[in-house]
Amino acid sequence: MSKLTIDQKNIQSLFSDKKSDFLIPDYQRPYAWGETECTTLWDDIFTFAFPDNDYSKFDSDNDEYFLGPIVTFKNNNKLEIIDGQQRLTTLMLLLRAFYDRFSNMRDETSIKTREAIAKCIWKTDEFGTPIKTALKIDSEVATDNDKEEFLHLLRTGDAENKKSRYAQNFKLFVNKINGFLESFPSYFSYLPIRILNNCIILPIEAESQDTALRIFSTLNDRGLPLSDSDIFKAQFYKYYKNKGEKDKFIKKWKSLEELSEKLFHPQSGSSMDELFTRYMYFERAKQGNKSSTTEALRKFYEKDSYLLLKNDETLENLIVLADFWDSISKQDDERFSDKVLRELFVLNYAPNSMWTYFVSVYFMQNKNSDGYLDDEKFYEFLNKITAFIWAYSVTNPGVNALRTPIYTEMINIVNNREIEFVDYKFNQDTLKAQFNNFSFLNGRPITKSMLTWWAFQDENQKLLSLDLSLEIEHIYAKNRNEKEHSLNDLKNIEKLGNKALLEKRINIRASDYRFADKKIYYKGFVNKRNQIKEGTKINELLNLSNTNEDFTEENIINRNNEILTSFINYLIEQNLINS
Repeated sequence: MSKLTIDQKNIQSLFSDKKSDFLIPDYQRPYAWGETECTTLWDDIFTFAFPDNDYSKFDSDNDEYFLGPIVTFKNNNKLEIIDGQQRLTTLMLLLRAFYDRFSNMRDETSIKTREAIAKCIWKTDEFGTPIKTALKIDSEVATDNDKEEFLHLLRTGDAENKKSRYAQNFKLFVNKINGFLESFPSYFSYLPIRILNNCIILPIEAESQDTALRIFSTLNDRGLPLSDSDIFKAQFYKYYKNKGEKDKFIKKWKSLEELSEKLFHPQSGSSMDELFTRYMYFERAKQGNKSSTTEALRKFYEKDSYLLLKNDETLENLIVLADFWDSISKQDDERFSDKVLRELFVLNYAPNSMWTYFVSVYFMQNKNSDGYLDDEKFYEFLNKITAFIWAYSVTNPGVNALRTPIYTEMINIVNNREIEFVDYKFNQDTLKAQFNNFSFLNGRPITKSMLTWWAFQDENQKLLSLDLSLEIEHIYAKNRNEKEHSLNDLKNIEKLGNKALLEKRINIRASDYRFADKKIYYKGFVNKRNQIKEGTKINELLNLSNTNEDFTEENIINRNNEILTSFINYLIEQNLINS
């Protein structure tokens, strides 16, 4: 079990301790606190130090204000900060502002207070004298261009003509202190000493970075925790710094981070974590790893002291992979044919995200020197995986079930072998029975997946925008049978044969039970104010509107059989049915 050192301390005892040598590591995010956070901190501390605006109501022996924990681990005699960076940095700026304000005060109390503050900001020699060139805190944050300004500000107190967050917050505290001194001159000496003596921090020192990160994940309920990609960034940074390419790396990383934030929106982890995950499956496949138990992201990349990240090719591959997914998100018709874009649109409605890892592996293995794929082969690949994932999601629900067959095929991809799912082909009769017995409820992702696939079986269906909000429409309205009692089997309401994709804006209006009224919304119309209300872009619904006077239970059954028959034929075409 990892050891922890936990000892509640006031600011003075923590900051002035000779062992307190704080480092904000390179993988941390840039300083982010602004006027709102700093004003809140000031107001809270002021209210604590002067209850009811009365300095005499403060009990200096017992009153405490808890500022929160600081999680660190010892790294080469430095206390590397995992949690508490924002508070620690801001407190340093606040103390520096107080230090400057005491510079012209000559009374004994002010001199003692200034000396106490100095020992919190600077290291001291063996006689306890502050060494003005040696700060108690350092910053190596890779993507913080203003970190040197922060350190300069602590050394000199000079914020003139500076515009960084550090300088803005320092100036805010200077103004707060000056205003306080003008309004309550007789109270002034009490505030900094109460901050030093009675504001409490809980330093938690872990034995290792892993332990510190686990503690941080448990404690943190403010802002975003450190992501795996923040740790990876630090490894890249050290590698490129040693090569003399630090600035070049920072520029590439920022660009990659911005693109990832635009592209990826995972349910957990950061957008960059998602990019690293997609790339991980490629490297994992090259290692021949087909275990259905997937390692945690950081565990995968930290092998052999992060060897994979100490390689120029890795960063470049991440950039190329992100660019590929950017082209998909933009539906780039110069990079992909219309038929490929249509397949990618369908896959965007897959019942789980496994397809994105599959496609990433295929791309990384088969891209040419320009980062492009053979369009025809890519189209064949997309059809194959669509057919398999859709069918397997009905016969073996759950993303975990997909891992075993897909991980095997990922290895086949990197070894330039055909993707066949040879051990996982479907029995036609069994599959038909499973589809007929499956409840395609709206809440099940596979329902929208099947309807999207079906919509694009129509050759005249035009490519739709990925930003289009599509919902599931009951063509025979759910409340219709309550009025007409025309269904022999109520289960037909939830059959695929009664469902279609429909734009959200139309679905809201088309909820009426009468098919004749639905047709109007499907096709579009001009309202009483002469405004054009556009119809649906789902071609099948337009065809139904033009050919059907009504949509009955018989239509549901016939359409359901047509969808199922077409899907079975699709699987046969992809050689996924056992002969």
